[in-house]
Amino acid sequence: MANNITYKEFSDEKNYTALASEVMSVRARGEVPLACIRTYGCQQNVADSEKIKGMLSDMGFGFTENAEDADFILFNTCAVREHAEDRVFGNVGALKNIKRKYPSVLIGLCGCMMEQKHVTERLYKSFPFVGLVFGTHSLHKFPELFYNSITSGKRIYETGVDDKTVYEGIPTRRDGTFKGWLPIMYGCNNFCTYCIVPHTRGRERSRKLEDVVSEAKEMIEAGYKDITLLGQNVNSYGKNLEEKVTFAQLLSEIDKIEGDYWIRFMTSHPKDCSKELIDVIARSKHVSSHLHLPFQSGNDRVLKAMNRSYNREKYLDIVNYAKEKIPDLSLTTDIIVGFPGETYEEFLDTVSLIKEVEFASLFTFIYSPREGTPAAKMPDPYTHEEKTKWFAELLKAQEPISAKHCAKMVGKIYRVLVDGKNDKEDLLTARTSGNIIVEFPGDESLIGQFANVKITESKNWILRGELV
Repeated sequence: MANNITYKEFSDEKNYTALASEVMSVRARGEVPLACIRTYGCQQNVADSEKIKGMLSDMGFGFTENAEDADFILFNTCAVREHAEDRVFGNVGALKNIKRKYPSVLIGLCGCMMEQKHVTERLYKSFPFVGLVFGTHSLHKFPELFYNSITSGKRIYETGVDDKTVYEGIPTRRDGTFKGWLPIMYGCNNFCTYCIVPHTRGRERSRKLEDVVSEAKEMIEAGYKDITLLGQNVNSYGKNLEEKVTFAQLLSEIDKIEGDYWIRFMTSHPKDCSKELIDVIARSKHVSSHLHLPFQSGNDRVLKAMNRSYNREKYLDIVNYAKEKIPDLSLTTDIIVGFPGETYEEFLDTVSLIKEVEFASLFTFIYSPREGTPAAKMPDPYTHEEKTKWFAELLKAQEPISAKHCAKMVGKIYRVLVDGKNDKEDLLTARTSGNIIVEFPGDESLIGQFANVKITESKNWILRGELV
């Protein structure tokens, strides 16, 4: 059972925010101290970075994209794939010259990578200019860790300290003004054999329903029109709370809030995706008609080896129910190609599943071993070259499916949220409730607003249209 306390209750004893602000007012190279925050990985990391920026704002910091100008440089890291780790180490190494040029600059790393012992050992040994390292469980202690680092001159490392507590009320400085992230829970209990997340983010801890609904209301009143609820497995929301509540009930409560907005969520685990949840989506006013439901493999033996706790039949049962109840549903999924021991024939079961379901789009990955997971120790007889060929075959099979999905939308009118501009072609960009990209000519004043667009052309992954 997780504890839920407020950040203010935790931080009032010693106001490290105020203390750090005093020190940085003298230490800063410019009129105000500047921070450069770089975020790698998932949306949860983005949400964590927004909280760190909120705490830094309370210390008087401004923000810059240029590391050369910063008094504090922080990388928020991801441990899901090997490539992400390699990028972080390469980019951290490049900061050595900045530290040599400006000795007062504090360089820090946080996030999932920091909860892996082999990573922190490498950092400590090979990157002595990194002064602050903290893991996912120490986010609420950031002002204290930051203050101790800048005043002691010592390298501060804090990882592996999971007190199983949800800290409410951490100040947040959101990156967007109309699209935002709203974490509803932290951690994961599933232990898929390929996944490092339960080891880096700990066990599941849900926020109280009233706290999530209150924050959603604040965001809607502040003008947010596209809010994504975040959790490693949102479908298991509420299981650790004293007052039992389901994710479907949470969605229903948020849907009651007055306003003009969409609610999205990610990520859903098929083993916990209930028909109750599908029914809530079908009858809601604000929940988007997009369901991201990762199946990872279409083969039952591989799914068992992955410890996914469902089979192909169960996955198809919930997907077919969703299609029946939500006629305009847009389905997307995650797929791992080349899991250790997966044969080509087993891979073909994945290809057959995407043809049967007809997903709008796929998020596909070649298996990447993660130290500390069971899959990393499994026999893996197939080469990366073979897996790359399978990967290309999967993408080729999906192309006509995506094209068919988009072609069916031509001639229809959709409500879209305008979110940016394609400067190359002088077109606005937007997304439908089903998360399909639409481009159309229009004035930039529409960015951040809903608009009605008639689809005039399909270009495989992207739609073109005109304002109605």
